[in-house]
Amino acid sequence: MEVQLVEATENPEELICKAARNDYMQEFVGDLTFEETMETVDGDTTEEKMRTLIGHLMDHGHFGPFEHPQATFAVKGVSRSCMAQITRHRHVSFDVRSMRYVAFDDVDPAAVRDGEMVVVPPSATDPDWVGRNQRTADVDEEQVRRREELFRETVADAVESYQELLDLGMPPEDARFVLPIGTKVNIVMSMNVRMLMHVADMRAAADAQWEIRELTEELLDLAADWCPVTFDYYEREMKGRKNRLAP
Repeated sequence: MEVQLVEATENPEELICKAARNDYMQEFVGDLTFEETMETVDGDTTEEKMRTLIGHLMDHGHFGPFEHPQATFAVKGVSRSCMAQITRHRHVSFDVRSMRYVAFDDVDPAAVRDGEMVVVPPSATDPDWVGRNQRTADVDEEQVRRREELFRETVADAVESYQELLDLGMPPEDARFVLPIGTKVNIVMSMNVRMLMHVADMRAAADAQWEIRELTEELLDLAADWCPVTFDYYEREMKGRKNRLAP
């Protein structure tokens, strides 16, 4: 998996603060500098004032101002299972690599066994991996060896069958039906700051599936650089309070 920040609103937290101050000022924020807009907010520096205001907004559930800054992320190599989960968030905009128009006719099935085209879940190879519905791993070495072998052989066979169907003239949009749900896709997705926090509430939670939890943590790492005051506060004060931010 690889996640990149492709495009984002510049100075997102200034925008958040301007939008929030607009609600309680007689003056028009469009006519004021940022310093003038923040003049009556507690703090000795601009950053302290932003921390004061953003913390106040988060504490009081005033999330509307966080809907103005937008970010676009490019995601490489997640499973279609993970894609199905993240695309349930209907307030996020998505583009997903098509399996109707992009054919995987030149992928080496041997490379598939090594995870080139299909995501290999940790439980396929890790004897100590404990899934959501397990209390303990409770497997011996032979079981682990066999389940890894079976997983890799099955996905390689599926890709070979897919490629043979293409050779037999089946269109990619139909041949893809034999491919596993772990087949990798690339995604471009855009969302605002409020929605990113909502996604994190749902998908970085301890009971979320491991792959989408990893994706969400990558998004939060990038968000921490882009919107540092907001996501520092989110990580310290709000993470784990699941469903706090409705979409």
